[in-house]
Amino acid sequence: MSRPELRISSATFRANIEAVRARITPSALMLVLKDDAYGHGLPWAVETAVAAGVEWFGSYDVRSGLDARRIAGGGVRVFAWATSTDAEIDEALLRDVELGVGSTEYLRRIIDRASVLGTPARVHLKIDTGLHRNGILPEDWAGAVAEARQAERAGLIELDGVWSHIAEASDEEDDEAQAAFLQAVRIAGESGTAPASRHLTASAASWWRPELRGSVSRIGAFCYGIRSADGPELEGVRPVAALVAQVTELVEGEAVIGIGSFDGVPSTLSGAPVGTPAGARVLRTIDQTTATVAEWPGMQVGDEVTLFGPGSHGESSATSLAERIDTVGEEILTRLSPRVRRVVLD
Repeated sequence: MSRPELRISSATFRANIEAVRARITPSALMLVLKDDAYGHGLPWAVETAVAAGVEWFGSYDVRSGLDARRIAGGGVRVFAWATSTDAEIDEALLRDVELGVGSTEYLRRIIDRASVLGTPARVHLKIDTGLHRNGILPEDWAGAVAEARQAERAGLIELDGVWSHIAEASDEEDDEAQAAFLQAVRIAGESGTAPASRHLTASAASWWRPELRGSVSRIGAFCYGIRSADGPELEGVRPVAALVAQVTELVEGEAVIGIGSFDGVPSTLSGAPVGTPAGARVLRTIDQTTATVAEWPGMQVGDEVTLFGPGSHGESSATSLAERIDTVGEEILTRLSPRVRRVVLD
């Protein structure tokens, strides 16, 4: 192994998906694929999830949504929520990618493109419940719904969903967000057929606040075994990926491994525990292309060191490392460079 490897367990991914499904039922799982499936690789994630029976995929951008559609085929639903260009809207409509709509201006552009193409769009209107991560303001909601219903009667769109993001900062704030969301759902239902897809919660709220779940729950990080920063461990969920590098030389009683900050390992992680054949040892230094690890009995060139993973060799999880530098677990994964080889197991 001349390059560091991110070893990805398909079996663990499938087990996590089942654990999440069991937790959120009867809400349907929408598996989120943002940031190349949290650094694991979008093609692998879609193929594995389809085989596991996942029927909904959530993508931040249309481009990734189109990739998911190409890989998964036509038997699943794909939802993309970032405001997109007209060319991206066209591709989404032609390939049956559903669109999250967070402004009246974007809604009008989608309606226009549907009219030009002669292909209806399936849309989910987003209500701003206080997070201010785009979304139609409550005072503008009735007007946006009216425009959507007019386009629906003209055969240009199908208003299938109402959705939002919440802060997941406190139960009180999330309760307020739910109240705003349910009011938006009520208004949409009064104007026509009630939207079938209602999704307010992401990973953390979907897991711990069942009363906030709608008919769909958007979950990404937890399916990949990435727990929330400062959050408890998740029953039945384990890290899917382990980052492994080989010992390249022994210098003054320390092991030099072939991975460094240029590979995406933050230099501020020095002092963290990593896994070795003898259990946990301290990651002493992180340079540009190498790092050093405290010695262990019998260490030799070619030994493997696990920087993060499920803990089987004494290493921390990605989230535990992230907590040391005040960030989130997915950032530890998504910042890894292309030099880190992705190796799929199981």
